[in-house]
Amino acid sequence: MHIIHVNLAKGFRGGERQTALLIQALASRVESQTLVCRHDSPLHEELQKVDRLSFVSANHQLSGHLQAGRVSVVHAHEAKAVHWAWLHKRLYRTPYVVTRRVDTPVKDKWMNRRFYGNADCCVAISTMIKEQLVAWTQHAVPVIPSAMSNFSPNMHVAEQFRTRYPERFIVGHIGALVDRHKGQRVVLEAARQLQKSHPELLFVFFGKGEDEEALQQESEHLSNVVWAGFHPNIGDFIPALDLFVFPSRNEGLGSVLLDVMQAKVPIIASDVGGIPDLVHQNNTGVLVEANNATALKDAIIQAKNNHKASTAMAENAYSRLHMYSPQAMAESYHHIYHKLAK
Repeated sequence: MHIIHVNLAKGFRGGERQTALLIQALASRVESQTLVCRHDSPLHEELQKVDRLSFVSANHQLSGHLQAGRVSVVHAHEAKAVHWAWLHKRLYRTPYVVTRRVDTPVKDKWMNRRFYGNADCCVAISTMIKEQLVAWTQHAVPVIPSAMSNFSPNMHVAEQFRTRYPERFIVGHIGALVDRHKGQRVVLEAARQLQKSHPELLFVFFGKGEDEEALQQESEHLSNVVWAGFHPNIGDFIPALDLFVFPSRNEGLGSVLLDVMQAKVPIIASDVGGIPDLVHQNNTGVLVEANNATALKDAIIQAKNNHKASTAMAENAYSRLHMYSPQAMAESYHHIYHKLAK
């Protein structure tokens, strides 16, 4: 069985991480794989050591088809890849799988009706996305959640980071600095409300993005905010956190939550999109109303003051992680590929 994976994204965010994890986990399950991606995609470097994986460069939906050729199944990992997969099916009659990772509804356009309607399987990474996809396909929509990175953190990095901020309770956030999506301004408002009453709290933001400069300027007056930048080894820093906040305004699932759960760090997240699939209220974490800085502030205070409850929720979350391993994800997709390739 030969699988083509298509990811035409320019950068390297959650969807690209999941593409890489799947390809790596499938290496021992399929005969060969091809990744169609941009010539400058970070996926080239990320996956260069995977056995029996070839690359095809394609900077848009119309390129790379002849080089990729006829295979068993095409797997589209993001929106532009869906267009590529549809065209490849027209050329080679190759069945294709679409994975939908975002919780924004598919735009009701003639082209999208064809691209999604002709897919042989549409996969959702969360329950909410499944509810949106059922109207776009006549096939059943399986839910296959994202996988944790399964990293082994360098605890020395975490310890060094903590020594910079002695006697501080570190509240961390990891994500692209794009407020309309990740809600960093909600955290900043909570930090403002807590700056005088709880000076031991320190809010640390990891990441980069289009709002980086604006967010840093807006927080210049906040002595309890640190911008730590982007780190490719972010898993080494997660164990340094006392609490993780994830106030997204919209979210397909939030795969970074799985990495936080693996580090047994308590979580407070917004009750939107696919997040409730992972964060079960007062069981594996705490959910708060989206766009509500006061609710986030109150939850942070409660988590800090009730260490025993927070630790218990983090342990509960950790105990469920076998459901979100790269191997479990690969097994689910391999089952779909096998059915379609017959």
